Amino acid sequence: MWKNYDTMKKLYFLPVAGFVFFACSSNNSARNETGVSAVLPDEISEVQAMLLEYTDFQHELIANGTVSANKADLRFQTSENIVAIYVKNGDRVKKGQKIAMLDQFKLKNNLAQAKDNLDRAYLDLQDALITQGYMHGDSAQVKKEILKIAKMRSNYPQTLNQYELSEYNYRNSILYAPFDGVVANLFTQVYNFPNTAEPFCTIIDDTREADFKILESELPFVHVGDKVQVSPFSVSNYICEGRISEINPSIDKNGMVRLKAAIHNASRQLYDGMNVKLKLQRSLGRQLVIPKEALVLRSNKKVVFTLKNGKAQWVYVQTGLENASGYVVTDGLVAGDSVIYEGNINLAHETPVKLKKL
Repeated sequence: MWKNYDTMKKLYFLPVAGFVFFACSSNNSARNETGVSAVLPDEISEVQAMLLEYTDFQHELIANGTVSANKADLRFQTSENIVAIYVKNGDRVKKGQKIAMLDQFKLKNNLAQAKDNLDRAYLDLQDALITQGYMHGDSAQVKKEILKIAKMRSNYPQTLNQYELSEYNYRNSILYAPFDGVVANLFTQVYNFPNTAEPFCTIIDDTREADFKILESELPFVHVGDKVQVSPFSVSNYICEGRISEINPSIDKNGMVRLKAAIHNASRQLYDGMNVKLKLQRSLGRQLVIPKEALVLRSNKKVVFTLKNGKAQWVYVQTGLENASGYVVTDGLVAGDSVIYEGNINLAHETPVKLKKL
């Protein structure tokens, strides 16, 4: 009889235990359906928090580009022996300063001979006009057709062209700097003949521009005059400023737009063709901005923990634009919230926290 009683007691309490287990499971399921569960650590976590408020936000775009400079390629027009080179690569020159000179002996003789031929052709032209009844030096009164025939018979146009060419070659036998700048790409030696198909050297002035590209989708965020920071890859801890000077109104096949930025007070550390990184900055007014460290991803959703009554509160947020240090919050937070930005990696909803002492 007692054995039957024990058996009946077990059968009686079995559904009750199952019911209690089911009820507990139901409560856990209901709590998990909210998307946040409280997992409380044994020790109180230390965090750093900030009071969220509206601040000036600088929108930033990062792009890579190259430095370009205003430059002039200097060339000799004739192939004569180089008798003097007054500069070397890297020398700074002033506008009008001598760069190099050719042997001028043949050029002087050619110019003198061309001048004699021109004088003789001019006399022949005057004789031809006199035979037509015009006085010497009265060419302004000559009919166009008669003047044209007289010039052709005297060979005056051809000798004038030869004289102008000889004068041009003689005048360009000396190269001068067209503006203040630096000498570059000078590789020819004295007593050699210049290669007229290639520049003798290049003069680069002190102005600098940065050529770079941005995505088509980023175009609405940039305007001519926007501030730009330029830093070369080869020089650490060096930054110079500039502003966007040109936006090409065309998009290439890769969906990129080409821009130029004028660099202010460019130092000699920025060489023509140097690779640089550009950071474009534009003020978008006052926004709610959180540090990038404050944002964590949970199940591919953006989450920020706020501090309230000594506990971390799990908050889903939406963000907009970003820069190097923060995100603009568009939904989920309001001004005055206390946002945790340090010690938030392993937090859960309603985890007890305390502020870290500095």
